[in-house]
Amino acid sequence: MPRVRVRKTSRGNIDLSSYSNAYEEVKAGETLRKAAEKHGINHCSLLRYIRKRDATGGDDTGMGYKAHNRVFNEDQERELSKYLIRCADIYFGLSKKEVRKLAYELTTKYNISRPRIWEENGMAGEEWFRMFMRRNPELSVRAAQATSLSRATSFNKTNEQGFYDNLSIVMDRYKFEPQDIYNIDETGITTVQKPDRVIARRGSRQVGSVTSAERGTLVTVTFAVNAIGNVFPPFFVFPRVRYQDHFVRDGPVGSAGTANPSGWIQDESFLHFLEHFKKHSKVSLSHKVLLILDNHSSHVHINTLDYCKNNGIVLLSFPPHCSHKLQPLDRSVYGPLKKAVNSTCDAWMRSHPGKTMSIYDIPGIVASAMPLAMTSANIQAENTTERTEIPNPENITEPAIVPICNDNPTEDETPPLSPSLLTEELQLSLQTTVEQQVLNDSPAPIIEQVNVHEPEETINTPPRLGSIGVCKDITPRPSTSAQATNDRIAFTPEAVRPLPKASPRKCNKGRKTRKSTIYTDRYTRERRN
Repeated sequence: MPRVRVRKTSRGNIDLSSYSNAYEEVKAGETLRKAAEKHGINHCSLLRYIRKRDATGGDDTGMGYKAHNRVFNEDQERELSKYLIRCADIYFGLSKKEVRKLAYELTTKYNISRPRIWEENGMAGEEWFRMFMRRNPELSVRAAQATSLSRATSFNKTNEQGFYDNLSIVMDRYKFEPQDIYNIDETGITTVQKPDRVIARRGSRQVGSVTSAERGTLVTVTFAVNAIGNVFPPFFVFPRVRYQDHFVRDGPVGSAGTANPSGWIQDESFLHFLEHFKKHSKVSLSHKVLLILDNHSSHVHINTLDYCKNNGIVLLSFPPHCSHKLQPLDRSVYGPLKKAVNSTCDAWMRSHPGKTMSIYDIPGIVASAMPLAMTSANIQAENTTERTEIPNPENITEPAIVPICNDNPTEDETPPLSPSLLTEELQLSLQTTVEQQVLNDSPAPIIEQVNVHEPEETINTPPRLGSIGVCKDITPRPSTSAQATNDRIAFTPEAVRPLPKASPRKCNKGRKTRKSTIYTDRYTRERRN
């Protein structure tokens, strides 16, 4: 049988209402054949329907072909689909083989009948997985992007709320216009590109494309864009000890640069970029601008903050490790830019056969790629953090805002008391109370059930304590109410494979955790103190 079966007849597709109407007409005195012909039903099928309905006491019954037996019913597959989506949202998505193993484990857990081939392989079959994906079109097989643990745990409601609060503060204080709100970010461009797809012989197992070397040399490029879609000329950081003006000779008009041995942005390099930024933004103390950037250490040097305060630049940082969700350049600009750079590098290698690309060719390649990627549509596509209307984080329903672990205690929070310590303190308090009541020859107070951190463990005590010995027997016991609820177990994949939950991490470092900050305001307060 083909995988996608195409029906060639309409047998078994007649609506049940036609059978029901024909049944009523036959019971009213109409002949079987006339009623069947009137409703377009085969008279033999109508006769079977009448006999089946009469056998059930007149209740309506089904007709037509029955669907093939499925391992899981619709509700169970719906729960499995929700579980898979939830796992992908918290960056622990399951692969195709893991889903097949999970389906096999679920049939074992809930005693569901399954094909024999499942037991031989220890997992569900490929055909079941294919049909399961077809029955649940909200699922798809995607190539996961590598996400560090810091990024997975840092993007949460608390960090995002802090950023939008700071953004609201500076917007209300300075009344910035969209053209005065800028976002900057650095990216690296190497002399060894990622080749595009090419046309080759069918069946070829390996297709090559020429590059300059095995490993390339990195040049850091910093871009600045504003909320209306404009972009400033780029700023280059070359891996050299001394910078020469001819380094950016072929770059976009107005480009500038600097050099340091590493080729990365550093304190002095970022200060040079701010001078480049001031030149093109026309910023002054009478016309201030908002500069939103990540909280890299090179952005908060004292010389940098002095320069910003003296020239009217208000610095606002994103929360740490959240640029992949909040940084407009990361979300909608640098992807098309890298693709355009790779295509331009391929064209450069074809135009210069036998020649090796150097770091001095990078500005010219960026100049060719910028018009293709640095468009107003791309810049404004994900520019949600720089609109004059501040979004409300409470209304954001993006699934990725719920990370792996969102319960790590902050600096102002006190860690909860452990159950063992709570139990010991409670026992000591109860024993002291009972001893005083016995000495005073008065009735002891009534002690209600006390929840000991875990909902399944309670301390059950009698309403009156007559002696001290009763108090010594006070120990947490499992509740019997949980056993009654376990008799009817609902189908849930979490019973077989619980969702991963990280415990609070211990920070032994001396420095404080960074967060979204208005650096120019913080710097002013520290200088006053």
